[in-house]
Amino acid sequence: MGHNNTILNQLLQLIPRHDFENLVSRYDGDRYVKEFTCWRQFITLLYGQVRGKDSLRDIVTGLRSQRSKWYHLGLESVARSTLADANNNRDSRIFEGIFYRLLDRCQAVTPKHRFRFKNPLYSLDSSIIELCLSLYPWAKFRKTKGALKIHCLLEHRGCLPSFLVVTDGKCHDVKVARDADLPLMPDSILVMDRAYIDFKFLYSLDSRGVYFVTRSKCNMNYRFTGLQETPSVKGLVADTRIRLNGYYQSLDYPDELRMVIWRDDETGGLFTFLTNNFSLAASSIAAIYKARWQIELFFKWIKQNLKIKSFLGTSVNAVMIQIWVAMCYYLLLTYIKYQTKYTFGITDLTRILSEVLMERLSILDILSLNPDKAISNARAPSPQLTLF
Repeated sequence: MGHNNTILNQLLQLIPRHDFENLVSRYDGDRYVKEFTCWRQFITLLYGQVRGKDSLRDIVTGLRSQRSKWYHLGLESVARSTLADANNNRDSRIFEGIFYRLLDRCQAVTPKHRFRFKNPLYSLDSSIIELCLSLYPWAKFRKTKGALKIHCLLEHRGCLPSFLVVTDGKCHDVKVARDADLPLMPDSILVMDRAYIDFKFLYSLDSRGVYFVTRSKCNMNYRFTGLQETPSVKGLVADTRIRLNGYYQSLDYPDELRMVIWRDDETGGLFTFLTNNFSLAASSIAAIYKARWQIELFFKWIKQNLKIKSFLGTSVNAVMIQIWVAMCYYLLLTYIKYQTKYTFGITDLTRILSEVLMERLSILDILSLNPDKAISNARAPSPQLTLF
C-alpha cells in the first residue's frame, strides 16, 4: 500500500490548501518562521482534535510515537514550546478564514431541511463554556467565575454552523445579534428564543426581508388589530395580528406582528409565538420553533465530542485557534458524511477516525462498513504477527 494515504493525510487533502496559504500571507502567519509553519501547526492541532488530546504534551507524545509516518504529512519536528508559542502568536483569523472556506464546500453537498417550504431555515443561540478565572482572567463572567460564550447561527440544511462569534461570558446574546452581520438572505427564516427579543433588531430583520419566529415575553404591551385567517387545527388556541403599544416599542417596530398561541399535546403547556410571517400555517410556525432544539443538540454534541472545554493555552488567541480548528474538524466530518452518503451517525464517524487516524487505509473502505466492523477490520493484526 502507498505511503501517502493515511487517514490523516486524506483529511488534509480536503482542506483548500491554496486558500489556506492566501490567508497565511494576508495575516503574515509565517513571517520569521523557519520550520513550524501555520500549515504544520494546523496539522498538529487537527491531530489533537481527532485523537481527543488534552494537553500539548499529550499531542507531542502521540505524534512522536508515529514518527515513521511523518514524512507524508510534511512534519519535521514537533516541540511543546514551539506549538505553545505558535498558538499564542499566530493570528487566529487564519483558522477562522479556512473555516468559512470549508463551510462553502459543505453547503454544496448538504441535503435540504425536512420542512415543505423552500425558505432557508436558521437557528440563533449561544452556549457558555466555563473557565477558571485565575487562568483566564480575560474571560470574566461572575465575581469568582470565568466563562466564554459561543454564539452560533445554525443552518438546518445539514446542521451547519454558518456563523460563529466567541465572546466573554457576560456579553448579551442580543448585542451580538445586533452588531454581527448575520449572513441571512431575503426570505430566510430565523428562529430564536426570548433572549433575542429586541424590537429594533427584529425590525432590522423585517426590513431585510428576513422572517423570524420567537416566543413573546409575558410583559409585552400590545393591542389586537385582527384575526389571522387560518384553518382550525388541533393545538391552535389563537392566531391574531397585533401592534405594539409602548411608545419606544412602537417606534422600534411600527408594523404589524403575528401572534400564535399553541397548546402542546404532550405537556399541555401554552406557547405564544411571535413572527412577521403571515403566510405559513400556524402549525408550521409551532413546528419551526420546535426545530430550534437542533441548535441545542449541536452545542451538546460539540461539547461532548470536540476539544473545546479544555484548552491548550490560556491566551485569547490560543483559545480562539483551538475553537476554529475544532469547528473545521466538524465541517470535515459533515462533508465526509454527506459526500459519501455515510448511513451511520456522525458520532460513529468520529470514533472510527480517531481509532485509525494514522493507519494506511482508505476512508471509503472504512465508511462502507458499519462502525463495529470498521474498527475491528482497521485494527486487525498482520498474519505474520498472530500468536498461535
